[in-house]
Amino acid sequence: MPEDALIGVVPENKLPDVLTLGMSLNYQRSSYALWRAIANAYRDESSRWIFCPQKVAAEDQASLKKILLRFRIALQPNRHPDIWFRVASGISHSSTEKDVQGLLGSVHFDVSRLKIIIQVERKKEFPYLSGPKIFNYWLYVLEKYAGIQWTSRERITIAPDTHVLQAMVKLGLCPPEVLNGRAEDRQHVSDAWRELLVGTGIAPIDVHTPLWLWSRADFPPLVRN
Repeated sequence: MPEDALIGVVPENKLPDVLTLGMSLNYQRSSYALWRAIANAYRDESSRWIFCPQKVAAEDQASLKKILLRFRIALQPNRHPDIWFRVASGISHSSTEKDVQGLLGSVHFDVSRLKIIIQVERKKEFPYLSGPKIFNYWLYVLEKYAGIQWTSRERITIAPDTHVLQAMVKLGLCPPEVLNGRAEDRQHVSDAWRELLVGTGIAPIDVHTPLWLWSRADFPPLVRN
């Protein structure tokens, strides 16, 4: 997966901050290129501060913009640095720890409470990250790579991006109309997986990676054991 680029580069205790800030720009672009760029920036000690929310919130935004553009983490010269700064500031203002762990701890790692904060109460502080697709996938990568343990994991819904929508149609679980990508189409896909997996012990987000990779590989035949 794209986030594998961070393995062996970013220490586990720093991953929540790096994953969160990186995910805040993971919208309508190559995920593989984004995470390679983030890994390269983290390797450079002079630029590593951009992954510390507290330092970003207190730093000159021009310095932040210069680094984000140099490593091609930011592709839009004004909007992307602004989003990075707003997310970092939102994180920094969320707890006395001023980092992602502090934010998550403030809601006791409860998905429902975190969802209200990010998607409703303080949505303007978390552009892109507050969207249903990125929000749910963000929770998943925090669990997978940073070892975050959620108290209500079953509430993490599938992240209905283009590849997941295509896989749903390929499996015959949704009509082709969901490929329109409207908000109601994505919600329909999320609802379908939640209903399908009731009583299985599988959380909807668990099927995201296999569906995403299957679609990205142009749907090779499924092998049945």
